Amino acid sequence: MAQGGTEGAPAANPLLSFAPFILIFIIFYFLLVLPQQKKAKKRKTMLEALKKGDRVTTTGGVIGTVTNLQQNVVTVQIAEGVRVKVKRAFIEEVLSDETEETEERTK
Repeated sequence: MAQGGTEGAPAANPLLSFAPFILIFIIFYFLLVLPQQKKAKKRKTMLEALKKGDRVTTTGGVIGTVTNLQQNVVTVQIAEGVRVKVKRAFIEEVLSDETEETEERTK
């Protein structure tokens, strides 16, 4: 009996079989990781730039004015004679005059 040929199909390039996974990783990096890093850097810069007199919103939704700053704690005046100490990490945003005007118009 004659054998029909012992040659098999050429082996696939192993790098080519991982190409879809590499492509998905690259897409995830640009769509998820990179924007998250930019947002974290912007937030860190905002927290470091806090100063007395800034109007801020906390993650709990409390709006007030910064009256005292320590390394990890910010004192926020939320009403006349009412001051609350808040961890710096819980400051959500610094309000600008434009933001406050927009909030007033939506009421």
